[in-house]
Amino acid sequence: MKVKVQSFDAKAKAADIELNDEVFGLDPRADILHRVVTWQLEKRRETARGTRERADVARTGKKFGRQKGGGTARHGDRRAPVFIGGGKAHGARVRDFNPSLNKKIRALGLKMALSSHAKAGSLIVMDSLSVADSKTKTLLGSLEALKFGKKTLVIDGDAVENSFALAAGNLHTVNVLPAIGANVYDILKSDTLVLTRAAVEKLEARFNG
Repeated sequence: MKVKVQSFDAKAKAADIELNDEVFGLDPRADILHRVVTWQLEKRRETARGTRERADVARTGKKFGRQKGGGTARHGDRRAPVFIGGGKAHGARVRDFNPSLNKKIRALGLKMALSSHAKAGSLIVMDSLSVADSKTKTLLGSLEALKFGKKTLVIDGDAVENSFALAAGNLHTVNVLPAIGANVYDILKSDTLVLTRAAVEKLEARFNG
C-alpha cells in the first residue's frame, strides 16, 4: 500500500512510502478490536484496599454480659461492626482486574486498528514533525493546511520530536505518543492517525521482529 508522505514545509517535494500490507492492509474485525480494548481498559483498573470484616478481626468471641438485666443491648462478642475496632460491615474486598489476553490477539488488534485508519483514508504519514520555534500558532496553521481531524493521534519514533511536543502541549485535541506507546484504544478513539517515517519503521519492525 502506497501513501503520500506529507510535510509541514509547503515547498518540500512530495514522496510516497510503501506500507506493509501485513500491518496496514488487514480487514478490521469488530470482535478482535473489542476484546483488545476491553482487556486494555481492564488493565487500567485498580482494586480497592481490602478492609477487615467481622470474621477477619482478632477480638474475643466470648459473650461479655448477661442476656438480661445488664442494662445494655444483648451482644454476643466485640467483633460486631457497631463496636470501635470491630469488623466493617460489607467492607471493600481486593478484586482481580488483571485479565489475560493472548499476545497474538493483542498484536492482531493493533494491526487491525492501524489498518482501519488506512482503509478509511484517515492515516497521514509525515516526513518530520519539526515545528519552527516550537510555536503553537505555527502548528495550528500547519494542521489546518493538512486537514487534520478533530481528534488527532500523532505517533513518532523512539521519542517525540521536542519542538512538536512543546507546540502541541496546549492543544487538547492532539495526543502525542512514541512508537512504543502505540495502543488500540487511543488509535480507535482518534479521528486522524498521524505517523512519522520513524514510527512506520518502528511499528513494522515491532511485528516483524
